Amino acid sequence: MSRVDYRGLAALDAVIEYGSFDKAAAALAITQSAVSQRIRMLENSAGELLIVRSQPPAATAAGQRLIAHYRQVQLLEAALTAFPHAGPGAPARPEIAIAINADSAATWLQEAVAPLLATGDCMLHIRLDDQDHTMTMLREGRVFGCVTSETAQVAGTSATPLGAMRYACVASPDFAARHFAGGFTAAAVQHAPTLNFDRKDALQTRFIAQRTGHTGRVPHHSLSSSEGYVRFLEAGYAYGMLPLLQCAALLEAGKLVDLAPGHVLDVPLTWHMWDIQTPFTRTLSDSIITTARRWLLQSQP
Repeated sequence: MSRVDYRGLAALDAVIEYGSFDKAAAALAITQSAVSQRIRMLENSAGELLIVRSQPPAATAAGQRLIAHYRQVQLLEAALTAFPHAGPGAPARPEIAIAINADSAATWLQEAVAPLLATGDCMLHIRLDDQDHTMTMLREGRVFGCVTSETAQVAGTSATPLGAMRYACVASPDFAARHFAGGFTAAAVQHAPTLNFDRKDALQTRFIAQRTGHTGRVPHHSLSSSEGYVRFLEAGYAYGMLPLLQCAALLEAGKLVDLAPGHVLDVPLTWHMWDIQTPFTRTLSDSIITTARRWLLQSQP
């Protein structure tokens, strides 16, 4: 591609972001045919397919690289213009997207993003996924940074260890008495229902394998809500893994009990970010690192 077509890149980004050509056209205030034409011209210039016309549309590897480039340029351009707080005709506020696991979002994230959001000069889009999968969004250029359990380096990014989130396997006292009277055993886990956050959630199976040696299927419910997950366990419908940051008070109050006292699962987390230095990205990144290290378990020297 000899010359970058930023109108085409904007159309490409919008189609992937909104999941359809119709919604992309509405977001860009142009017609659907104009969106299609811009992407065709971009593909002709690139000499390869950039979008798989599926439902929803998916970016090819080349398309992902161009989207990453476009979003990085958007961040850099936003840093060149001081954002006036009000007034007609004011430039759009810069936007930053990050990916983070639900447990971090439910515990320390609000404190971490406060310095960025306090002024209202920047719009933050927080996308939730399992800590083992947030890196995918960074690789695809869909987010500026991510909190992940992955350690593999992505070209053009930096990685900073944050610490480990410590999990305990917990349930309500009644549930524990009903299903784990004989302890946390391989026989018990094959009958007692556990609770997964979603289909990607592997914390329960990892802990079960470590503690009991059982690696087969176990009965499970699914609930993709961090707050709802806690309430589900409190109600006695299942057992599951909760961060100690989230359940310490419930354990102390006796509303939940530890099914395997003395045994925990530590999940190291890392902050990965594109090497883009703007006032907004620096504020966000510095605060995420500082806050996470204050709340997460730090390894002893």
